[in-house]
Amino acid sequence: MTAVVTQPNWQAIAREFEAVVGKSGVVQRREELLVYECDGLTSYRERPAIAVLPRTTEEVAEVVKICARASVPFVARGSGTGLSGGALPIENCVLIVTSLMRKILQVDLENQRVIVQPGVINSWVTQTVSGAGFYYAPDPSSQIICSIGGNVAENSGGVHCLKYGVTTNHVLGVKIVTPEGAIVDLGSEIPESPGYDLTGVFVGSEGTLGIATEITLKILKTPESIRVLLADFMSVEAAGATVSDIISAGIIPGGMEMMDNMSINAVEDVVATGCYPRDATAILLVEVDGLEVEADLNSQRVAEICKKNGARNVTVATEADERLTIWKGRKAAFAAMGKMSPDYYVQDGVIPRTKLEYVLREIEALGQKFGYNVANVFHAGDGNLHPLILYNNAIPGALEQVEALGGEILKLCVKVGGSISGEHGIGADKRCYMPEMFSPADLETMQWVRLAFDPQGIANPTKLFPTPRTCGEAAQAHGQKVFEGIERF
Repeated sequence: MTAVVTQPNWQAIAREFEAVVGKSGVVQRREELLVYECDGLTSYRERPAIAVLPRTTEEVAEVVKICARASVPFVARGSGTGLSGGALPIENCVLIVTSLMRKILQVDLENQRVIVQPGVINSWVTQTVSGAGFYYAPDPSSQIICSIGGNVAENSGGVHCLKYGVTTNHVLGVKIVTPEGAIVDLGSEIPESPGYDLTGVFVGSEGTLGIATEITLKILKTPESIRVLLADFMSVEAAGATVSDIISAGIIPGGMEMMDNMSINAVEDVVATGCYPRDATAILLVEVDGLEVEADLNSQRVAEICKKNGARNVTVATEADERLTIWKGRKAAFAAMGKMSPDYYVQDGVIPRTKLEYVLREIEALGQKFGYNVANVFHAGDGNLHPLILYNNAIPGALEQVEALGGEILKLCVKVGGSISGEHGIGADKRCYMPEMFSPADLETMQWVRLAFDPQGIANPTKLFPTPRTCGEAAQAHGQKVFEGIERF
């Protein structure tokens, strides 16, 4: 017997939403919904049925309850800067947009914490507390536009994650709305509390366990001294070896980034920093911080290690404006690729630092095999790669080819003992590759956690986990049984 699928009464649902957030907070016109049809991963597009823009925790809860009563799936969205399709709408879904929830609710300098709504932009947190000598450490390249709610969903990192950790290391607690509409507090305002680490479970869950509406963040004291070193090399292998040698020497930089020649020239074409030597095969950016004497000593040691490994030049920036210029180029690297290619496809894998030389050679070989240029700009210190595959989406079949190339890179990362994501998340883009990293038992266990929060399976469905419809090869390779419990999502 074939099940009858009932189409939601969208007009009635919209009226219920309007009663909660007002008419201005509900977007229904098809042309107005175009802006929400994708996130930063523009390769995939789907228009939501309705977008709702709440302003408070209570409004979010009421909107979710309406979705739950109607058994309508919902997807949470912040600034839409994600690069794995985590905020990608699905067919006939409600998009709950938190971009109007932009209040910094509390600043507690004495206890080094700040409470914010999810729509607060990442860089606003540091701007709010910098005058008092504090800052918020996680700093994705998109920090001037990405939101804290999205950072929490994807467990975002950034330049400084090497020494200071990713988002989960800086979230003390979250107030969430569960997929059934309940308001729940996870964690607390103190760094350590007894019981299950439900905050740790929620951070990085990509919107599949509910929506964060208030986030308590840990802020840090600004270091007394900061130095940024720029070393240029004539071989990627030498730059990769330098990364391992710096860590082996017991030095943990605030950040350590690598860019290849293609990335260097793209940045100089667009940003014109004047800092990056265009003829270098690779450059290494190393930030050391701490007390004045510590930063001075470590910068000298880093410079010596770079020169020992064949660096042509090592420059040291101590003034704030000089450091900003150097980092401006690195943070603009993704956008700068638009100057070199009509489209690019970025992946996000992690490898052990000791495998850098081997993996970069293999990525170059894969690029040649598939016939595409691959630019490399990445968090070298913790092995978080961001290969950018340059292509033209107007050419039929090109997207499918670069997706296949990206998949081979992810498989390579797992093969050498790494991960299929460091900070961009899994979303819709990489769910097919979860079985490369996790066993059927692992995936099934994760689904039980998801079910505990979301028994109806309406919170960001089809994301994070593979399904038969999207991952036929994975189902054949790992057996259909594990997917029987996943298909409902």
